[in-house]
Amino acid sequence: MTPSSAPPAPQAVSSPVTRNAFFIVATVNDDAASRASVRAWCADVANLTRAIGKRVPSGNLTCVVGFGSQAWDVLFGAPRPAELHPFREFGTGERVAVATPGDLLLHIRADQTDLCFELATQLMTRLEGAVTTVDEVHGFRNFDMRAIIGFVDGTENPVGDEAVHFTVIGDADPDFAGGSYVLVQKYLHDMKGWNALSVEAQEHIIGRTKLQDIELDDAVKPDWSHSSLTTLEDADGDEIKILRDNMPFGRPGHGEFGTWFIGYARSPQPIEQMLENMFVGLPPGNYDRLLDFSRAVTGGLFFVPSEPLLEALAVRDPHAAQTVAVASALDTANARAKHDTLASAGSLAIGSLKGAPRYE
Repeated sequence: MTPSSAPPAPQAVSSPVTRNAFFIVATVNDDAASRASVRAWCADVANLTRAIGKRVPSGNLTCVVGFGSQAWDVLFGAPRPAELHPFREFGTGERVAVATPGDLLLHIRADQTDLCFELATQLMTRLEGAVTTVDEVHGFRNFDMRAIIGFVDGTENPVGDEAVHFTVIGDADPDFAGGSYVLVQKYLHDMKGWNALSVEAQEHIIGRTKLQDIELDDAVKPDWSHSSLTTLEDADGDEIKILRDNMPFGRPGHGEFGTWFIGYARSPQPIEQMLENMFVGLPPGNYDRLLDFSRAVTGGLFFVPSEPLLEALAVRDPHAAQTVAVASALDTANARAKHDTLASAGSLAIGSLKGAPRYE
């Protein structure tokens, strides 16, 4: 393969696990000058990341930038990523995967907090007056890759070529090859309630052993466990994976303990199926019991352009944005109708789910 025919390089979606991460979600201010500033900023991201990262080469500093559905239309117009749409809510009552505002996502990772802080400062300074930050979380790696609830997180993550296969768009959407989709949620945990459970009860809710991080045998793992409901298979029985880089966060003095969920995939469908299984249940009502102790307070879906496309967006002509936005709204309505039809059948038609007998 010649350099000219090589696929566009993705952003640092599958970069090595780091000790720290900053997550920033912002909305773009509704005026032409702000939109122009955000477009121009796209050309600065890679340069700033390299410049700051070279100060500590061993720090593994990276930054991934994603754009929401509405923001793409008003900032860049047509063409648009084939599967980019507003975040879809799942569930009812107190158990809901909520959608919250967000046009722009920054996922900054490094082994040192100061690197994350410096890059976030430089990037947001250049966006001053053009965006409004609606959420910012500083995550940390907790001991041996454990979530706040004490279980290892991301055990089944794909690595190497497999990670690229599951996260990077290829020929299915050639205008956006090298890109990815990323879905984010902020969860707050009832740690008093969780810690009041026995280790055995916690293990049945998660579907893995707490100390050894070994998946429970199918004979004892409940079909409502987190592991059961988030394990997907295609029509051939092969597992469909996503890449998680979740991070714990919290403020002990305020009694706040949480997990920032972030999942990358080449299509949002697998992650959405997992959320439907968790919040609605499979079958409906057989929901993820972890949600009795964890509450989603944010939710957003973003498209992550390839590295060269991100830079090229700085000079993108959005003159067709209004026409595209109308078409996008129609597409979204049609997709919602199709989604609701599939959901009523209990599945987004991704494939079968690896289940287990109910634990009583």
